[in-house]
Amino acid sequence: MEHLYDDFARERLVPEPPKRVDAPVRMPFERDRARVVHAASTRRLAAKTQVMGPQSDDFVRNRLTHSLEVAQVARDLARALGCHPDIVETAALAHDLGHPPFGHNGERALDELSVECGGFEGNAQTLRLLTRLESKTFDGSGRSVGLNLTRATLDACTKYPWTRADATPPSGVHGDGTPRTTVKFGVYDDDAPVFAWMRPPAAGVRQCVEAQVMDLADDVAYSVHDVEDGVVAGRIDLSRLDRAGLWKSVREWYLPGASDDQLDAVLDGLESMGSWLRAPYDRSRRGLAALKNLTSDLIGRFCGSVQAATFASGEGPFVRYAGGVVVPEETALEIAVLKGIAAHYVMSADDRVDLMARQREVLADLVDVLWQRGDSALDPYFTADWRAAPDDAARRRVVIDQVASLTDASALSWHASLTGRDLASSSLASP
Repeated sequence: MEHLYDDFARERLVPEPPKRVDAPVRMPFERDRARVVHAASTRRLAAKTQVMGPQSDDFVRNRLTHSLEVAQVARDLARALGCHPDIVETAALAHDLGHPPFGHNGERALDELSVECGGFEGNAQTLRLLTRLESKTFDGSGRSVGLNLTRATLDACTKYPWTRADATPPSGVHGDGTPRTTVKFGVYDDDAPVFAWMRPPAAGVRQCVEAQVMDLADDVAYSVHDVEDGVVAGRIDLSRLDRAGLWKSVREWYLPGASDDQLDAVLDGLESMGSWLRAPYDRSRRGLAALKNLTSDLIGRFCGSVQAATFASGEGPFVRYAGGVVVPEETALEIAVLKGIAAHYVMSADDRVDLMARQREVLADLVDVLWQRGDSALDPYFTADWRAAPDDAARRRVVIDQVASLTDASALSWHASLTGRDLASSSLASP
């Protein structure tokens, strides 16, 4: 499979000498995967919110367990389609590294707080971490180039291969019902040079195949596992779904043009599965086994339909920019309906809306205090960045980088230390 990737795909920004002759032989993409696995940013994902806070329950997923599950789905699908499993798995492991404390809610808050320096987006922050902030290698001028991953791996990690200026307008609503204002993009303006280096000249805004596989695996895992977490938390009863309210949420969040009849047909199809839960989850071993069987069947259903549709579109192998992943319309609708179930019963719940408002307040306070105190309050990792920043916009970006690096718990701890308001004992980190 290595032969399908040329020297351009395997090149690193800073050339690296061969490893010691007595060291285990690893191919370039295996080394990329190891670097992401061992990165500090990867470990921090264990204490960052996925949907419900990491402290809310021993069962629910955090960003790290979600990333591991995405990686497993992505690797299996990559192997089936013929692209390199190590590249796709690394992209899946890395895809959420840039997410700040409190999940997408924190992303929204930091975007509003960083208007003057180009905004904030978790995927753009991921590229920034991989190519700058998560230091392993430096170039000849003494500048960090991050983990110095290969072109093919960095490209696969780029879910939205365009700048903020090229992004499409946002649509839908946030969990509190307000219109979405954040846009999806994959690179900040000051990271444009490395972005230009890693992308083939003719790629435009197209995802490479490996990024498409990672993106699909994220969608599959997100849709299935968020529903599973909601069921275990007692917020979702799959045997008694309120379709009228549910369809309103699905249209607001994901499918604005879908009719009730269309959505009814999609849910009817899902409910016809033999493993669909037909009684409330009772937290018993048998109940958990039934829930796990459903999640396994859903993942197999989605990946199987995509694999069949993709092979029907061409012979493959599907590598880099040769061909693309094909998601049948029915599968896309089923995934959107599952996401809508989680949005309706978990993310739009009144107690969670109140929680999210307080979380955004914490991040706003942190950015304000750190901006006022400057390098004296920053981690040593970011002190040099502050001192080297040429203007206020660059210094603002350093503050945003610092806050984004925090976990849910450390954000609360920093907030208490810097503002004198101890919120850690409240339910702020859990819905």
